[in-house]
Amino acid sequence: MSNGPLAGARRRLLVVEDDPVINQAVSDRFVAEGYDVVRAWDGPGAVAACAEHRPDAVVLDVMLPGFDGHEVCRRIQADRPVPVLMLTARAEESDLLVGLGVGADDYLVKPFRMRELVARVSALLRRVDRAAALARGEVLQVGDLRVDVPARRVWRGETEVHLTPTELDLLVCLAAAPGAVVTREKLLAEVWGWDGATGTRTVDSHVKGLRAKVGPGVVRTAHGVGYALETDAPGTAP
Repeated sequence: MSNGPLAGARRRLLVVEDDPVINQAVSDRFVAEGYDVVRAWDGPGAVAACAEHRPDAVVLDVMLPGFDGHEVCRRIQADRPVPVLMLTARAEESDLLVGLGVGADDYLVKPFRMRELVARVSALLRRVDRAAALARGEVLQVGDLRVDVPARRVWRGETEVHLTPTELDLLVCLAAAPGAVVTREKLLAEVWGWDGATGTRTVDSHVKGLRAKVGPGVVRTAHGVGYALETDAPGTAP
């Protein structure tokens, strides 16, 4: 069974990769999976293609001519939120955090298996669908942290906190059960759509980015298990 879009819901994917062989191989695979694929080979071309074609998701190489994938991600996210999976030749945490900080939702280190790439993109799109279904008018309040789910906005006290789409989904999952420990496996399933998968580094990297924005002590680590949203973190309301 294909991991691609559901029947009647053909999705558009932008593939940005300067290596013509990889670009062609990735594009061909997603076309075979039922996607409508748009291609770009450099930074400026990627931004222009995203604005023109309004893709449902973007597969984005980090190293590009013109300007790099991080700058591409920053510019396209400033225009509108769109799920982005970054392809990188390096696995250093600092590089990954830069990508997450400019709005990337996931990353895959080269060389990668095509099957995994397709599964990751499919999971990103399922998350978008679930987020749309969640938008029912719910506002979550934990201490002085307020999450307006349908508006996808977050405040700490009177100050609005600007989160990436993945950070917000992660916060919503934790805020749904304040004080309770949510396992990494559950977070992977609920936020990333990776049922039965392991990816602790993915979760940990996004939690680090979330903590940097909502403040220290808000997200507690349960070592070896997962994370919890604290109801009495320093600076929160009693």
